Amino acid sequence: MDSMVDPGADFIWESVETIVSAKGIEEKRPRTDEEWKEVRRHGIMLLEASNALLMPGRRVARPGEKADEPAVELEPEQIQELIDKDRASWVKYAQELHDATMTTFKSIEAKDADGLLATSDAIDKACENCHMHYWYPNDKPPAATGQKSRY
Repeated sequence: MDSMVDPGADFIWESVETIVSAKGIEEKRPRTDEEWKEVRRHGIMLLEASNALLMPGRRVARPGEKADEPAVELEPEQIQELIDKDRASWVKYAQELHDATMTTFKSIEAKDADGLLATSDAIDKACENCHMHYWYPNDKPPAATGQKSRY
């Protein structure tokens, strides 16, 4: 997650945004072929990460790794236990991430910044659905609390 999913998704989400500051409004989006190439690289990284999640024996974290926020998050061993108990749900969540990323990847291939912005929310939803099931299942969903997704 830390090596491929997070950096891939974060780069995609941050590639198109509106920044409001004292200097005014800045519309950030890929414009050059090189900028689109970098977004594409991260899209491929995220697609391949969704495939890697399906590899048998693949662990969600290194042994002994600790949760960043133990008051909310399960420990990695607990997450792994949930995954191992219900592999079918894990596969479904990984496939949802893959499908959402593939939709976004089509916008990347078309160099469609508006499409990229519109479709990247599905990546966030796929991540959040999985996190609510495995990572912080005892937390209230963002929709119920009025907060935005953690990622």
